[in-house]
Amino acid sequence: MGAENLPLGPTSSSAPAVLGLQVSALIDHVARVDSSLLDRIPGERGGSQLVCIQELNDILQEVNAHTLPSPQSLSPIRTMAGGSVANTIRGLAAGFRVSTGIIGACGDDDQGRLFIDNMSSSGVDLSRLRTKKGHTAQCACLVDADGTRTMRPCLSSAVKLQAIEFRREDFKGAKWLVVRYAHQNLEQIKSAIKIAKQEDVSISLDLASFEMVRNHRSELVELLETGNIDLCFANEDEARELIRGDENCDPEAALDFLSCHCKWAVVTLASKGCIARNNKKVVRVGAIGQKNAVDATGAGDLFASGFIYGLVKGLPLEDCCQVGACSGGSVIRALGGEVLPENWQWMYKQLKSKGLLVPEKN
Repeated sequence: MGAENLPLGPTSSSAPAVLGLQVSALIDHVARVDSSLLDRIPGERGGSQLVCIQELNDILQEVNAHTLPSPQSLSPIRTMAGGSVANTIRGLAAGFRVSTGIIGACGDDDQGRLFIDNMSSSGVDLSRLRTKKGHTAQCACLVDADGTRTMRPCLSSAVKLQAIEFRREDFKGAKWLVVRYAHQNLEQIKSAIKIAKQEDVSISLDLASFEMVRNHRSELVELLETGNIDLCFANEDEARELIRGDENCDPEAALDFLSCHCKWAVVTLASKGCIARNNKKVVRVGAIGQKNAVDATGAGDLFASGFIYGLVKGLPLEDCCQVGACSGGSVIRALGGEVLPENWQWMYKQLKSKGLLVPEKN
């Protein structure tokens, strides 16, 4: 193994319970902006669309001029390790005290070092994260006055873990592998799932964005039809795109579609909560903490943290959804996809008040 492709430390003696596949480490730049900036950038509001490095730099240069005042005690901009998978496994480690690790690559730049510092300080095992010579991916996360986030990631020049670099021992002993659907990483996703299944690891898949589902639906359906996806998360927009063209394209119909291929299926409905299904069991759970919402970034990712925690602990479907609602509610109380310490405490109080399983202290 070359010096520019080194794992960050020795593999731990016991495998993490939950692994996350994020082939390119990512840094989020999260800011509250006014609508005039959103009107001038390419793509639809509220979604996620790839941009080149020049477009990203142009957006970041304009952020300061269009930053909205933030509630007291909140910084108007936060920079942190990001990406859906990183948000989910960081939440599991930091808030739910579940052992986690990440499989991927980061650059040998300042952003890569920031990613490493942020994830390791949250307790995530980085022995499966490789450093490579080059740039770390970045994303502008633009939050409007309503708390809706618009994502503009730049991945084109970022270092990436290739499918041939996966090692079977990286997956051995884990219970879950968390994956985010991405057409540009489909080779790595399929390879990782194949190895994980050989090691009896369950697969959780997040559908990423309505644009990703809309533009690459056939490949997504093919992936679901393999029967290798045990748990699938979709938000309402992604669910609508998934069953686009069907006579009935409501969230319940999407849930039925996903349940044909996955043991557990979840459709999150923002302020309306979520619906979930496991075999014939269907539950609907309301959202928590919406009146204090500042930023929706990471809400679905942290919902997944809570739901997977419930599965790891053997909780019933409704409890998994309620825990997910509490953790999703915790992250929207501040800017960005990382839960602040005081908001973890808020979540523990919510869990306790509802008679749900509170994570044990380490």
